[in-house]
Amino acid sequence: MSITASIWLVIVAGFVAANLPFLNHRILAAGPVCGQGSDDGKALWIRLVELVALYFLIGSFAMLLEGRGGQRSSQGWEFYAVTGTLFLTFAFPGFAYQYLLRKVRTPG
Repeated sequence: MSITASIWLVIVAGFVAANLPFLNHRILAAGPVCGQGSDDGKALWIRLVELVALYFLIGSFAMLLEGRGGQRSSQGWEFYAVTGTLFLTFAFPGFAYQYLLRKVRTPG
C-alpha cells in the first residue's frame, strides 16, 4: 500500500471512529445497548470515554501503518495535541446530529 493510500485510510478511519460514539447506543459499537428504557440512550460521559478510546485505537492503527511503510517517527506533545483536536473536529457532525438536530426533530 502506498503512503498516500495509508494516509487517506487513517483519515477516513478517524472520521468514522470519531462519529461512531454519537451514532449508536451500544458501548464501543459492539457492547450492550445503553438506556433501552429511556430516550436519552448513552450518557455524554460514556460517549467521551469511547471517543478517547477510539482516538488511541486509531493512533495505534496509524502507527502500525507507519511501521509497515518505513521507520516510525518519534512525536512530541504538539503532535498529540493537534491530532486530538483534529479527532474532536471530526466528531462534530455526530455530536451535532445527536445533541442538536435530534432534539429539534423530536416533538415533546
